[in-house]
Amino acid sequence: MDFKLDQKSPIPFHAQIEGYLRTLIVQEQYRNGNSFLPNEVTLAKKLGVSRNTVRQAVNTLVNEQLIARKKGVGTKVVNKRITTRLDNWISFTKEMRKQGIEVVNYAIDVSHINAIDEAYDALGISKPKKLWKLEKIRGSKKAKYLYSVSYFHPRVGITGHEDFTVPLYELLENQHDTLVATSKEKISAIRADKDLATVLEVAIDMPILKRERLVCDAGDRPVEYNIVYYHTDYFTYDIEIKREL
Repeated sequence: MDFKLDQKSPIPFHAQIEGYLRTLIVQEQYRNGNSFLPNEVTLAKKLGVSRNTVRQAVNTLVNEQLIARKKGVGTKVVNKRITTRLDNWISFTKEMRKQGIEVVNYAIDVSHINAIDEAYDALGISKPKKLWKLEKIRGSKKAKYLYSVSYFHPRVGITGHEDFTVPLYELLENQHDTLVATSKEKISAIRADKDLATVLEVAIDMPILKRERLVCDAGDRPVEYNIVYYHTDYFTYDIEIKREL
């Protein structure tokens, strides 16, 4: 460690240490949470300050959710997660851009197939009519965040020739005059089977967030039945519930 405290600086020691820690957490060795940061005792001894001074600096980064401290184990950089709210429905692309993350489409596949029973039931379509199915694997340059599967009502008029790299609901509105209005959702936790583990590049049986939703237009007519599987290391859901008085 080549960092030394500036004894003549008007900047308090804890603030200098905080600045040093901020330079550490962006380094390749630490930024993905692969290695533990130097512990408080070691830093205090090397810098010639009390452990409380070091802890004050560490606490600042913990409170900012940049690092996480586990007693008896150590301190690591927190993997940045995408947080979305159930009461604020915007597209995944816009959600990512809002948080300064570049969207990467790892795979986009469109097919005209005999769908799963849940899709027919949700969309109110009789079998064995074929439906358009859209599959996407999306994330950032760092990792795959989600695997999405959508089935569309024939009324929408999907042809399979659309540019599905653009935000889906903008595409539906601009190319198919379909304006979505509501999303009826169900959230559950599942374990990744072999296929899902392969798609998201996670371990088999790893906890995965599953979201099912039925998207409808202003007339409450089904437009899309969508299932999304989220990598829980990178994605969380927030919900705010108000008490009725």
